[in-house]
Amino acid sequence: MSKTIVVQPGGGFDKVVVTQRSAAPPASGEITVRLHANSLNYHDYAVVSGLWGPTVPRVPMADGAGVVESVGAGVTDFKSGDHVVSTFFPSWLDGEPEVEGFATVPGDGIDGYARERVTAPALGFTLAPKNWTHAQASTLTTAALTAWRALHDDAHLKSGQTVLVQGTGGVSIFALQFAKAAGATVIATSSSRSKLDRLAALGADHLINYREDEKWGETARKLSGGRGVDHVVDVAGPGTLEQSMAAVRVGGHVSVIGILTGVSGPLPLVPALIKQVRLQGVLVGSRRQQHDMIRAIDANGIKPIIDKSFPLEDIVAAFRHQESNTHFGKICLEF
Repeated sequence: MSKTIVVQPGGGFDKVVVTQRSAAPPASGEITVRLHANSLNYHDYAVVSGLWGPTVPRVPMADGAGVVESVGAGVTDFKSGDHVVSTFFPSWLDGEPEVEGFATVPGDGIDGYARERVTAPALGFTLAPKNWTHAQASTLTTAALTAWRALHDDAHLKSGQTVLVQGTGGVSIFALQFAKAAGATVIATSSSRSKLDRLAALGADHLINYREDEKWGETARKLSGGRGVDHVVDVAGPGTLEQSMAAVRVGGHVSVIGILTGVSGPLPLVPALIKQVRLQGVLVGSRRQQHDMIRAIDANGIKPIIDKSFPLEDIVAAFRHQESNTHFGKICLEF
């Protein structure tokens, strides 16, 4: 039996329970993993807090990292002792997106990784980066892959281009790191001077305090020489989209990723038409994209920024910390 977190139907922090569950031996095509870490994302928060709670008792958390304990018949990608990390869409292996919504996503449509041990299809995992801790590896599944796909698969980022990132959450910091590794110029925004200083230490070339500068999109355009930035990683949604489109160049690319400012709002259609902007909705990525990202990480030595870790049984405290919006980078569970 292994320690397991379960969120009761409807969700809510008062409906989070710690229990014990067993993991079956791996069948053909499956592996059993001793999990050691999760990382928190807004999607996980929505499930656990009850913003969109589960309809059945559900093991939360999409991001899981650990060690392979045993493999089933036919598994060739992994062996006992391998360090692995989960994928967000276990059935999206490569190619164009085929899955609509969250029905197949661990921690939402199916049970996730807030538990010490799991048996699941081997294709739902990849090898973790070399010499990374389990907590570090757990940051990849959702936040890192979203940033990687947005910049490399969707935007086709090139050296010398300019990228605008928003805030200091996991996606934005990974986007900054991936963009700098690719030779791009990065403009970063935050409402906190201390956080802006930390973004500068990570390599951000230009900094904007969006609380002090309501027209930060126009400022970003000026910082790019008046041409406009090539790519915007928009993590907030309707509350930031207008300024994101002010920042982007003619024919530029805006990755629409987050809903931190809501799920609906006016679309500034005229700027989109005049600038011929490409708005691309992004919902994480495929297993092949995760392989590509991890190869790049192994080649260039990127390491994630982890704000704080909590024990598995303190999952509610971890989400309370996320609610405070004081964190810089990822929040993890380690067990």
